[in-house]
Amino acid sequence: MKPIKSKAQIDYMKAKTKFEERSKVLEARVAEEQKTEEVEQELMEKLVIETGFHDAFNELAEAENELISWSHATIKHDKTYKDNKKPIDEMYEKLDVDPQMRARIIQLALRIR
Repeated sequence: MKPIKSKAQIDYMKAKTKFEERSKVLEARVAEEQKTEEVEQELMEKLVIETGFHDAFNELAEAENELISWSHATIKHDKTYKDNKKPIDEMYEKLDVDPQMRARIIQLALRIR
């Protein structure tokens, strides 16, 4: 039986997949353009918009925030949280200043059932 995922987990996984796909498209377009000209900031900005990378990045960031918020609310009902409230809350407080902590929380949030 497949594990049940929350809406936040599913939305994050979809947004991540879309971001990765748009990233590949952007990389291909940049490589294509580099054959004929130097890719400077103006052209790069144009390609980022045209390929949908910008929108995919924003959707991924929004999905990450939703996943983190959902995981923090969900974990508060777990016995582990009650026994380790302070260190867990400190982890969540650091997520905006520590990219590694943010990534760690996202990975942990994907494991919540």
